[in-house]
Amino acid sequence: MIKQKSSPAPQRGHPLPHGTTILDHGINFALFARHATAVTLIIESTGKTKNTLEIELDPELNRTGDVWHIFLATDDRDFSYGYRLDGEIDIKDQGLIYNSDQTLIDPLCQNITGRRWGAEHPLANTPLCRLTINNFDWENDRPLKTSMVDSVIYELHVRGFTQDASSGVKHPGTYLGIIEKIPYLKDLGVTAVELMPVMEWDENDNVFIDPETGKKLKNYWGYNPLSFFALKSGFASDPDNHINEFKTMVRSLHQAGIEVILDMVFNHTGEGDYKGSTSSFRGIDNPIYYLLDENNHEYLNFSGCGNTCNCNHPVVREMIRDSLRYWVMEMHVDGFRFDLASILGRDRKGHVLANPPMIEIIAQDPILRDTKIIAEAWDAAGLYQVGSFSQDSRWAEWNGKFRDDVRAFMAGHTNSVANLATRISGSSDLYQTSARTPCNSVNFITSHDGFTLYDLVSYEQKHNLRNGEDNQDGDNHNISWNSGVEGDTDQEEILNLRYRRIRSLALILILSQGVPMITAGDEFGRSQKGNNNCWCQDNSTSWIDWDLADNNKGLLRFFKKCFALRKNNLIFRRRSFFTNGLEQEITWQSLVPGIENWSSDCHTLAFLLQGKGKGDDFFIMLNGHRSESADFIIPPVPGKKSMWKRIVDTARIAPFDFPAPDKAIKQDGGDKVQIKAMAAVILQSM
Repeated sequence: MIKQKSSPAPQRGHPLPHGTTILDHGINFALFARHATAVTLIIESTGKTKNTLEIELDPELNRTGDVWHIFLATDDRDFSYGYRLDGEIDIKDQGLIYNSDQTLIDPLCQNITGRRWGAEHPLANTPLCRLTINNFDWENDRPLKTSMVDSVIYELHVRGFTQDASSGVKHPGTYLGIIEKIPYLKDLGVTAVELMPVMEWDENDNVFIDPETGKKLKNYWGYNPLSFFALKSGFASDPDNHINEFKTMVRSLHQAGIEVILDMVFNHTGEGDYKGSTSSFRGIDNPIYYLLDENNHEYLNFSGCGNTCNCNHPVVREMIRDSLRYWVMEMHVDGFRFDLASILGRDRKGHVLANPPMIEIIAQDPILRDTKIIAEAWDAAGLYQVGSFSQDSRWAEWNGKFRDDVRAFMAGHTNSVANLATRISGSSDLYQTSARTPCNSVNFITSHDGFTLYDLVSYEQKHNLRNGEDNQDGDNHNISWNSGVEGDTDQEEILNLRYRRIRSLALILILSQGVPMITAGDEFGRSQKGNNNCWCQDNSTSWIDWDLADNNKGLLRFFKKCFALRKNNLIFRRRSFFTNGLEQEITWQSLVPGIENWSSDCHTLAFLLQGKGKGDDFFIMLNGHRSESADFIIPPVPGKKSMWKRIVDTARIAPFDFPAPDKAIKQDGGDKVQIKAMAAVILQSM
């Protein structure tokens, strides 16, 4: 049982900093709760006998403004704590919903009692917050500060990455499991892993049932945070040591030259609407932490998940800033991707702000200055800000228009060539303002949300029945083409076309100007059997099948070669947009040099990239026809008496798709090259 050094009478304590502060002579607790009329600190010992100490804070002695605080003079550090708050229950007029029987999580708690994945989460029943004792040896770890122009991002789910037995790791589904795959990641050529949410959430809060098995589904993805500070303990091999395991993973990735980017969910919490479970924010100060309708105080739902965080309230802004600082300073992460980031720009009524303070604070905070900040520049209410999220050059964006335009061309859609050219050259229509560059565009074709790359070329309709929502969930606008047969097939012609399209899609993604991002498993053809919303599939549907890395080793080789080609040639990693001076840096054509075709019915595009030295020129030909070959005429190597060599042909299989230098076919300017349907060919000057 926690014992105080002196009198058991409460001591005043300090209102700042919020949360818990361990001092030499005790512990300070501070909690913001403007509308509460009473606050009780609950402390529970962690031994076999659960002794509980309840300290009711004196509103005169233990309150400064809106902050309740108390100091405990104690040597004890091994206990759990939480808060019980009392106040009015008045949803309609004030949005208040206090319940003095609930034990709540401290919003700034960095450590929630560890539990294994799938174990019951005892929310509202017992104190869950723990003190964080920092005893980790970082071994002089420092931020890598890899420039955006040199970055290659690899999105993964911590559990799904190694949970399948085929991963062969000692600690499947964990932070330590990722460490065992570092040699693979390094060999692939990625410079950063982007982890799907690792903040604590309750994976058991899903109400849907798998109609085939009758079993309750999990909240697998984790976009339902209970805390913005506390790490997910269920991703650790030892849940009681989860913080050090995460730090070990970060340190090991840094030693291999790989950065760690976290997917942050500040747009909503796992408390849902008024029917949801209260774990923290709602029970502490509902109208402060959430956007509420000013007439009936129902939740404004711009997230699609029942509630929306009040991100531009000063108290919430401070909490978000402190969360980001914590992950950088204490956990050594290198950057953040902000889920539904457009919500960060809404005011307390949900209106879109012209100059959102939250977005500016993140970009200009001195502690975060070296971190990568990436916005998913839209929300669930239809606000779409790709290219206009922020004029601050610090902000990069998931370029949803790149995804859509590349998909359209490689599905044979009309009116797609001009858009494709804009995306390949860095999306200047979106980012050529306010000192921004192609590096403000994070280019992707697939992500966790939607089809995998293999499914993109194998399905035209979503197949989400096993999610338990009668196939009503998930996006209907996939811009996909199944290559002639929906789903699984053994037809060799269809399979060849699918893998040809995957190689062409990969080539466009990796060699376009901007920052490429791929999703784990796409590099060797992972499938989710047409499920485009696997948020609830904690099983082989979502887990990475590592046998495919061997079965489709030719495709994996192709990805590695593309990443190496990008890394070894600065022309694919420009820090500025193309210019059209005396010597054009990029020249477009359709089938014939000097003749462009931007018509809606055109399906062919080629472009010449002019370098500055020998072997620095590239000519790339793309055929977006579904079934027709196309004959391209090659231009001469610019200003040089030399030949071309064919270094990539996505219509061929490994190793001929990316042949060894001495096996490359030589071509002269004026030669005609036939490109198969949905194929791409790259020539490099000799």
